[in-house]
This record gives sequence, structure tokens and C-alpha cells, in this order.
Amino acid sequence: MRTADFDYPLPPELIAQAPLAERSASRLLHLPPEGGWHDRVFRDLPELLRPGDALVFNDTRVVPARLRARKASGGAVELLVERVLDGGRVLAHLKASRKPRPGDPLILEDGSRITVVGRREALFELDLGGDEPVFERLERIGRIPLPPYIRRPDAAIDRERYQTVYARRPGAVAAPTAGLHFDEPLLAALAARGVERLFVTLHVGAGTFQPVRGERIEEHRLHSEQAEITAETVAAIEAVRARGGRVVAVGTTVVRTLESAAAGGRLRPFRGETDLFIVPGHEFRVVDALITNFHLPRSTLLMLVCAFGGRERVLAAYRHAVEHRYRFFSYGDAMFLERR
Repeated sequence: MRTADFDYPLPPELIAQAPLAERSASRLLHLPPEGGWHDRVFRDLPELLRPGDALVFNDTRVVPARLRARKASGGAVELLVERVLDGGRVLAHLKASRKPRPGDPLILEDGSRITVVGRREALFELDLGGDEPVFERLERIGRIPLPPYIRRPDAAIDRERYQTVYARRPGAVAAPTAGLHFDEPLLAALAARGVERLFVTLHVGAGTFQPVRGERIEEHRLHSEQAEITAETVAAIEAVRARGGRVVAVGTTVVRTLESAAAGGRLRPFRGETDLFIVPGHEFRVVDALITNFHLPRSTLLMLVCAFGGRERVLAAYRHAVEHRYRFFSYGDAMFLERR
């Protein structure tokens, strides 16, 4: 298929620049299996689920992964940590007027020094040095890596709101945004409804914002991300299916994790890298319904949603969302999509 088949016009003012005061006050566009759509509010979600259904969440935690530094010459450097390695090293995206060379020191805002080890394709390997654990150091000196379409500096509120309330495993540099709409009262209401809560992990990388640049989607290479689903979660999903419940993925990252773990034909425990690129024609083996935000035109995330719900159906819903002034992208509104 052509990349242009997944384009749509979006007025810039519909790109949400900040979160709402209440997480669950976001709007929710419901696409039922019989067709059409209904305009709802996210806190209505318990009414749309049935006792015995299971919501599967991504429990990754966003790391304050954006760092400012300077070279020994004084030139400014901006770093975005993509992945934490062993031995106090990280892989990072780096912006500078001239790229540093292996062995060059970089001076962080707190005065500490890190060293450029080398390059791995587009990423730089850096040695942070010192005895402080990497994640603790990033929490202390790093900034929240807001997406490029949010045209403002990060603020104190983003430490809380660009993070799900159930985040527990640090490693992401972008939030699994479908989960941002859940707050503790809504989770309690879902539990009272008899909806089970399950977790997988996928550490979202900065590549999630990469546009598909080729004319045909088959030309695109998807970034690889670390994912995990435990044997306990696999058993719980099998129990959901056995009792006639639905598996509802909270976000495209959960879909990719579950479908990667079922690539052999049956859902199995999985821990490792996934670069699964889900496009129309994919045979879904695990997921029955999807909660997701509205995604960038021509993006791999929009292609996944179209694969799940049907391209014409999804793009028609997007046109409705634009006409009715829904808020788009990370801090925007959401969609509940049930398969036909």
C-alpha cells in the first residue's frame, strides 16, 4: 500500500499542547462493531466493557531522558537517551553543530562529565561514569522528553501527566499515551465492573515519532523496542478467552507486544526485541478491542489502527474527530475501537 493512503488533513490547532485538568475527562470516540460512532467521555469506559473483559496495559515508565550538555569547546549539545545499557552506558540521540568524536568529553548541566564512546548507526554510545545508577541520575538531572509536536518547553506538570498512574518499569522515552486517560477513580470503577487488569511492558523509543518517508509502506523499517510478557499474563489472557471475555489493548504498544508474542501462532511468554510492523492484512491473534489516541498522519501507529479497524472506517472516524474538534496526539483525546 502507499504511504499516502494513510494521510489526512489536520488543523494545527487541534494538536493538544497540554493535558486536561482531569485525565478521564478526555473525549472518547467509540466505534462499535456494527458501524458508525458515538461521542463519549473517557470516564464512560466502564459502560462499554463487560464483566469478564480484561484491559491490558503497558506498565513502562517514561524516563527524564532529555539532557543538556556542552562540549569542552563550549558548543551546546542536546541528548535524548534512547536506551540504558549495562555498565553505566547509554545509547542516545545527539544534536550539536558538530558531532563529537569517540573519547570527547561532554559536560552536563550539573557540572558532571560523560564520555563519547562511539556510534551505533544513528545513535551515540555514551559512558555516564560515576557510581550513581543511571536511572537515578536521569531522574535527578534529566528533563521529560515531550514529543516534537508539543511546541513548548517541558514543565513541572509533565513529570506527573506525561506518565501513566500505573507506570512502574523505567525505560521509555515516550509515553504509551492511551494509558494517560486512566486515573484511580476510573480504575476502581472498572474493577467494580468486573474488568480484569493485566500488564505487559514495551519501552517506547523515540522512533515512534518517525514518519514513514518511503512512497510504499513496505519500504519502511520499523525501530526495534524492548518488550516483555510474562507466563502469568499469558495464562491470565487464556483464562479470559476461556470464559468468553474480550482482550482489550490499551494502546498500540500493547498490541505490538501481544501480537509479537503470538507470532508463532499461539500466545507465549516473550522477552526481547520487537520490530513488528503491523499494517493492513495482518492477522490479529490476541486483541479483540483497542483503546488508542489519535495518531500522526502517515505514521506506523495510524497504519496499525487501520489494520485493526479497517482503513476506510478508521479514516472516516478521524474526519469526524477533526470536524468535531477532538484533541489530537499525546495529550489529546482517545478512541475505543471494537473489531467487526
